[in-house]
Amino acid sequence: MTISRKYIASVSFGKDSLATILLAKEHGEPLDEAVYCEVMFDKDISGEVPEHRDFIYNTAIPALERMGVKIIVLRSKKTYVDLFTGRVTRGPKKGMVRSFPLCGKCAVQRDCKVQPIQRYQKTLPPGTVQYVGIARDEQERLLRLKDGQQVSLLAKYNFTERDAWEFCRKAGLLSPVYEFTDWGGCWFCPNAKRAELRHLYDHHPELWARMLALQAIPGKTTEKFNRTQKFSDIDAMFRQEDSWQAASQNKHTPASGGLSKGRPPDAAA
Repeated sequence: MTISRKYIASVSFGKDSLATILLAKEHGEPLDEAVYCEVMFDKDISGEVPEHRDFIYNTAIPALERMGVKIIVLRSKKTYVDLFTGRVTRGPKKGMVRSFPLCGKCAVQRDCKVQPIQRYQKTLPPGTVQYVGIARDEQERLLRLKDGQQVSLLAKYNFTERDAWEFCRKAGLLSPVYEFTDWGGCWFCPNAKRAELRHLYDHHPELWARMLALQAIPGKTTEKFNRTQKFSDIDAMFRQEDSWQAASQNKHTPASGGLSKGRPPDAAA
């Protein structure tokens, strides 16, 4: 009995993975399903930046399903909060709260994303081909693809990252996160850039407060959110910036009830 080869697309709903699916549909490439793994902050809150999660479930998935693309959503039983609040079971820090994941050795990536994907991959038949969203101008990443098992349709059809961005934009499938960042990641990622953290602070205070609450838990293995800062340090920095901005605006705003600029004191009312 011959088992037909299966073709899957890995999708984060960023520009490169979505452009890959759009190219597959446009050129009649075989595609059985698209697979997305959603990392969760806790049992109810997604790890996706809220604007991106809304885009995924309200725009992108419905659009792809209308094209006939089957979407598989994976989630781990473990969440960011589970890992953060877990206790060290051995060694000199035994009994301490595990705290923030280490940059470059992210337990969240390992337990909440890689493991669910690996479990899914074990269900696939031998010879399954995976489409990956790597553009032709990402040569180092292209060289790491597993020959015969992983295929870049972006490279096959000569698409750069900018081409992928424009392709998604024209299709109405460009995530709004590209308005303030050039990559996708969890909103609690220790590798988040300053602009991404500032966006979270300005637009999602409820999520920001959750991180400050975790920072306040005693007995952690580390107090650092990233390589150099506590989350509370970042919060203090943004609050100081807001204070400076408010002071600057007040300095240049005429006091109410005073004389208007440019108007002589003896002018008629």
